[in-house]
Amino acid sequence: MAVRARNLTRIYAVGSVRVTGVDGIDLAIPRGRLVVLKGDSGSGKSTLLSLLGGLDRLTGGALNVAGHNLDRCSETDLTEFRRRTVGIVFQSFNLLPTLDVIENVCLPGLLAGGTYAAVRRRAGELLDWLGLGERFRHRPGQLSGGEMQRTAIARALINDPAIVLADEPTGNLDSRNARTVMGLLADLNRTYNRTVIIATHSALADPYAAVMLRLQDGRLVP
Repeated sequence: MAVRARNLTRIYAVGSVRVTGVDGIDLAIPRGRLVVLKGDSGSGKSTLLSLLGGLDRLTGGALNVAGHNLDRCSETDLTEFRRRTVGIVFQSFNLLPTLDVIENVCLPGLLAGGTYAAVRRRAGELLDWLGLGERFRHRPGQLSGGEMQRTAIARALINDPAIVLADEPTGNLDSRNARTVMGLLADLNRTYNRTVIIATHSALADPYAAVMLRLQDGRLVP
């Protein structure tokens, strides 16, 4: 299984108030599936992705992602998990403005201990695949929204992750670029057999979904 969760719970303390982000979710996602996660704002989609990506820690239950028991991991283990096992694509791109395209893509690979030559070669291959072969030396401020998101996808793939998580990846894109990005994520799933989990309001991902999940008030609903 790519993901197995049992009674997965995340509760936040906001002053004296307890806010439940994820409420007792049981989940099993086979490897190699494209999963679309739907739900209104505040339903828990981003919280669930943050737990799956090791960006946040669960409050209760058990969570195994690609063979890693995230409920038992140390902070050092979680850092290594984030670097090597998952790739995350954010709505806001999160590119470093002072680095050019290929430097942004290479950075996670170098932080994971890859040699410059190997990481640079892999980054070039990914950027060529994503249609950014002429943009290597451009900085994020010189790119369109679609180009920035494709750069972010290349960065997420640089360490060959088993699972790719995308949190509203088309939220800041026009309709043409949104279709392109969704098509690329679907191609990544089909061609490279990567498990892809997309949290989105958009219906563009629906035709590609092998699994459709819906969240409401932190719980999975039919």
